[in-house]
Amino acid sequence: MSPKTSKTAKTSGRHGGRSAGRRRMEMTPARITMLVLAAVTLVFIFQNTQETKIRLLVPEVTMPLWAALLATALIGALCGAYFMGRRR
Repeated sequence: MSPKTSKTAKTSGRHGGRSAGRRRMEMTPARITMLVLAAVTLVFIFQNTQETKIRLLVPEVTMPLWAALLATALIGALCGAYFMGRRR
């Protein structure tokens, strides 16, 4: 083996570099933006606490506006996660 080959073989082994199964939780601009948007969404939801009437196809339901907004946000997040998962 040449010195170059043996050196790269040592560093590219199991313990060289990053572990294959681990991902680092780095704070990227996209993650920071998502955290800020989630915080603003929660503030918006919990600022709107009055009762409201909501029509779900046929029945009319009276419930706190924050619960309707939170349910809508959760449904949207689940749909987004589902479609992003299918994309990979």
